[in-house]
Amino acid sequence: MLVQVIGFAAVSVKEGILAVFSTEVKPLRSREFVMDAGKSVKSALPTARVSWTIIKATRLPLRKRVPVSERDSSDFFHFTQHHLDTAAKLIELPDYVEAILSEPKNEVIVHFPVRMDDGSCRLFKGYRIQHNNLLGPFKGGLRFHASTCLDDLKALAMLMTVKCALLEIPFGGAKGGIKCDPHELSQPELQRLTRRFTHALGANIGPEYDIPAPDMGTNAQVMVWIMDTYMNTAGYGIRNQQQRVVTGKTLECGGSRGREKATSQGLVHCIAQWATDTGLDLEGKTALLQGYGNVGSHAAMILSRLGVSVVGVGDHTGYMLNHEGFNPHRLAEHVRGQGAVANYPKGERCSREEFFAAEADILIPAALHNQVGVEEACSLKVKLVAEGANGPVTPDGDEVLRDRGIHVIPDLLGNAGGVTVSYYEWVQNGRNEHWDLGKVEARLEKAMTSAYRRVDQFAKEHGCSMRTAAYARALERLRRVYKQRSIFP
Repeated sequence: MLVQVIGFAAVSVKEGILAVFSTEVKPLRSREFVMDAGKSVKSALPTARVSWTIIKATRLPLRKRVPVSERDSSDFFHFTQHHLDTAAKLIELPDYVEAILSEPKNEVIVHFPVRMDDGSCRLFKGYRIQHNNLLGPFKGGLRFHASTCLDDLKALAMLMTVKCALLEIPFGGAKGGIKCDPHELSQPELQRLTRRFTHALGANIGPEYDIPAPDMGTNAQVMVWIMDTYMNTAGYGIRNQQQRVVTGKTLECGGSRGREKATSQGLVHCIAQWATDTGLDLEGKTALLQGYGNVGSHAAMILSRLGVSVVGVGDHTGYMLNHEGFNPHRLAEHVRGQGAVANYPKGERCSREEFFAAEADILIPAALHNQVGVEEACSLKVKLVAEGANGPVTPDGDEVLRDRGIHVIPDLLGNAGGVTVSYYEWVQNGRNEHWDLGKVEARLEKAMTSAYRRVDQFAKEHGCSMRTAAYARALERLRRVYKQRSIFP
């Protein structure tokens, strides 16, 4: 049992012994920074420099920790913490670093009204979760989706912190969004929603503080609306510096070449590196794609140039197979027009179970999190799972894939191309430069292949999975920075 003495101290109590400094105590989360009890107890608060002596002790029952396998499979936040815990134990991460990383630094929740086209007013809920800014400004996407919730955004913000550390990008981690269905909104309503949200966030975002980017349900146009609103309300400033408040903008408004397909391009670089290391020729190979939005569609197009055919696609509207291979460009046109893969005439409808059991060489889950559990992992007939989405494989599913010898390129590494090119866009805005596509793609390829090799080398040296290796390499960097800055002894 962990307790916090209101106002000045936190202690770890062994064998259920509760140390009391005050008559008012409250439970602590299990990974908050604590000190061993028994003698004098130093304050766990970084601002306190005095010592306190235990004056009373009481035996209390210990709290039982629920195993990950017994948690709700939709609990993305706990799954992310599980992966972080596993890597932290492997590298013996100091307790205080894990404690700091276990919760966001800031959780901003806003409610704001928006006028609808019919003249009515709707109240929306928006979030901005700022996890960690040790390495640089908070950085992370904004999603407009009906399933948007606090715990998912906390997990995604945590992932972004670790992802930036892994890619050695000078950003921290954040995530945000609005709980809404953007498909139900007209373009004017979507614009008013975006601008009101930006006003509500106020000084919680900024080009040197917190930099949003596109995510599920948002795009370059939404980022431009945010940028424009910010530039018109932030007061006097250098124009190109204020442009950096968001990334993923249109080219005309300060965006970077290559940003739209960056996540997919980075993922394919990892797939190509994996194929080289395993001696697999990608020419003539096949892939399954779950999700055919920005990441999935661009991945299909890039893979087609390497000779890989997409033989199965699926999204929230259903799944389809085509053993001769889909035309990725025509399918993308269909999805842009219809909003989903459903009713595409060049494929055969199938069930979700049939999709995951289809014969292919590669599976790219590029939709929502927690899509590949034990059942799906047992059905797969692929050699590689390359995660385009964040957290698409559950921990239990991950274990099944490893037992079956199916390789996994984890999200932490595989979809990091997006934030990498976002960083390039941020740099270009700051320097008032516009890089050509060749320069952006060359830098992205170098960054992704270097990160892949670092993770692969760690995995082989420690006999762990690529996922654990990716977390561990990132945590090692964060640990070094905390130590060098002497944030704690």
